[in-house]
Amino acid sequence: MKIKIINKSNHPLPNYETIASAGMDLRANLSEPRVLKPLERSIVGTGLFIELPIGFEAQVRPRSGLAAKKGITVLNAPGTVDADYRGEIGVILVNLSKEDFIVENGERIAQLVIAKHERAEWEVAEALTETSRGEGGFGSTGVK
Repeated sequence: MKIKIINKSNHPLPNYETIASAGMDLRANLSEPRVLKPLERSIVGTGLFIELPIGFEAQVRPRSGLAAKKGITVLNAPGTVDADYRGEIGVILVNLSKEDFIVENGERIAQLVIAKHERAEWEVAEALTETSRGEGGFGSTGVK
């Protein structure tokens, strides 16, 4: 699938690092480094603008290494870029560590996954089909 992209950054286009990669790294597009203090959040631009076909979304997800090593994650993970959005892709980063984190220009800050999605049509009902799980939620199917 081909997706139109405008790159207003000085960084290479996102790409798949391996043949089996689901996501492509997004890089910070900053004029100067940005400090994220503990528990602080900030929208970091990427300089990227895309045109997705209807029926697809781009999901902005955390990078596991950045989260595990530095405590930096995407606040609304996964963030959704809709097919009709034409603005810059931004990443809402949050610092969950106890130390300041400096976001550098060009740093890999998130990943982008292109995913197909369906549109639902509601069918109003008086009852739902019974299942063995029933109304159990929030960990009710897990091992204790």
